Parts: sequence; C-alpha cells; structure tokens
Amino acid sequence: DKLKDLLELLPEHDLPEDLKSKRCKRCVVVGSGGILHGSELGHLLNQFDIVIRLNDAPVQGYTDHVGNKTTIRMTYPEGAPLSEHEYPPASLFVAVLFKSVDFNWLQAMVKNETL
Repeated sequence: DKLKDLLELLPEHDLPEDLKSKRCKRCVVVGSGGILHGSELGHLLNQFDIVIRLNDAPVQGYTDHVGNKTTIRMTYPEGAPLSEHEYPPASLFVAVLFKSVDFNWLQAMVKNETL
C-alpha cells in the first residue's frame, strides 16, 4: 500500500521518452569496485548505447579508465547526490529502494519534506 501511495505522488510512472526510444543494442554496467582503474577502457565504454553506473563512483578524474558517458545512475538513497547540480541532465537517476527507510526517503523527496 505504501508503494502504491508513493507511486501516485510521482509525476511519471514510465521511462523518459528519450530513454524509452533508445535502442539498447549494446549495454554496459559499470560498478564502483575500482577494477577499471588503470585499464584505459574509457573510450570503449563510451561507445556503448546505454551506460549504467552503479552507486556514486567518481567519473571525473578517471575518464580515461571508466569513460564519461552515463545514461542511468543506480544507487541506494543514501548514495543519492545531495545537490540538484550533481544530477547530469542527460542521464536518469534510479533510486534502488528496498528498506522501509528508503520509502520514507522517497516520500520526503517528493513532498519536499525534512526526513
């Protein structure tokens, strides 16, 4: 019930049109474990149609190794950027909710309330 109530508060229930219309021929998921450091694979990763980044691993300063393209950023609420300026306009932020406190976070975000 809580999830249904939260979904009704959200302005959209679907993917943005620009993301929905993309053909996902080649996708890559880039984690935050640091395994790419020193790999110099950034140019290769940027060639994928969809680049999904997990958590809040840094890109700036590491683009030679991890690329700079981000289509989707997925993280738990506690890893969400604190400033609206940290959300790249050309990418989609996806909050991964699974704890009850995560749903409280989402409600506070949508209603502009203090948590």
